[in-house]
Amino acid sequence: MRILCILLPHFSWHCETLNNPEIQGCPTIITYNTGSQKLVLDYSPDLAGLQPEMPLQQALARYGEANLLQADLPCYRAIFEEILGALEQRSPLVENADLGQAYIGLEGLQMIYPDDRSLLKAVQEAVPAHFSPRAGLAEGKFPAYLAALYSPPEANYRILTDGLTDFLKGLPCDVLPIAGKNKACLHEFGLHTLGQLAALSPGPLQAQFGPEGRKIRDLARGRDETPLYPRFMEENIEESTVLSSVTVSLEAILITVEGLLTRVFSRESLKGRGIRSLHIWTCGWGAQYWEHSLQFKEPAMDIRSTLSRIKLLLEDFPQPGPVERIGLKITGLGYRNGRQKSLFSEVRAQDHLLNDIKQLELRLGSPQVYKIKEVEPWSRIPERRYALAPLNP
Repeated sequence: MRILCILLPHFSWHCETLNNPEIQGCPTIITYNTGSQKLVLDYSPDLAGLQPEMPLQQALARYGEANLLQADLPCYRAIFEEILGALEQRSPLVENADLGQAYIGLEGLQMIYPDDRSLLKAVQEAVPAHFSPRAGLAEGKFPAYLAALYSPPEANYRILTDGLTDFLKGLPCDVLPIAGKNKACLHEFGLHTLGQLAALSPGPLQAQFGPEGRKIRDLARGRDETPLYPRFMEENIEESTVLSSVTVSLEAILITVEGLLTRVFSRESLKGRGIRSLHIWTCGWGAQYWEHSLQFKEPAMDIRSTLSRIKLLLEDFPQPGPVERIGLKITGLGYRNGRQKSLFSEVRAQDHLLNDIKQLELRLGSPQVYKIKEVEPWSRIPERRYALAPLNP
């Protein structure tokens, strides 16, 4: 399948330059927190040798004089959502791969764009020139990504039809979408380029890396059969607010969330429908970012039921610090499921109990209640006669 990759290098840094033009020309590192660790999210293009997700201490060892900015992820995502919406005006098949990276399916566009170059021009015009978009067109996601990554500066696009093997053989192994420890292992074995990997038989790679070994060899040869996952054309509802003063109080946060839910449920588009999934995020003092998602087994039809689930989430995952901004993003809506209740009170009680167990397991993310099930009752080994099976498979 022919895929077009749109790549916006240093996307987060470009987003920051929109609000702070003075940082252009200054060495800048954008950081984010994961647990107690500070990592690099992005950096200004002049800082060679840095990588996203690199520990901040390692980055400062190279560039100790660089300015540090805390990542404003809600802002970056909002900007990228607008860009994705513009790309969907060119093709309905748009996949959001990562911040600053998208894949576009070209199926059915032959009648709109006479050739590949006119298509590339139309897609690049959908992205603001401030972000310096690059484009790559090839068979499969990974070759399209590499075509965009190594596109010539004068054209900012590359079309890979013939000569794929010659193009790939000199590229470093670090471009592979695999775990960092596996990349380090490849270098330890003296395998530094995709051409060296492509020349190997699948046996040694599978013996060392397991199922990922075949994937490594296929990607090194330019074969990527990963399907395209287009975004759902479904309405998203977003609400956010800035608190009058920073707070660490759970009660104050819940009151603010209740106000946001009131605005959500007052929308005309939500009448008769409930919330199936939502994301809640907070931005703290110093731009510390916190985000979690909630999935509802049945659509939440009112503020009370939604707020009770959010309260449990906030209790289980405390804030990393004082909260300054709070936002909600509703990513799934649905209608209430019809139910026919039993005439017998015992059956109704059992149904209620099973529903409570389902909600508990949904909250904790794993089965909590099991039943004993016969497996091999004739076996001489007692452990093989019975097994524990989840009550709600």
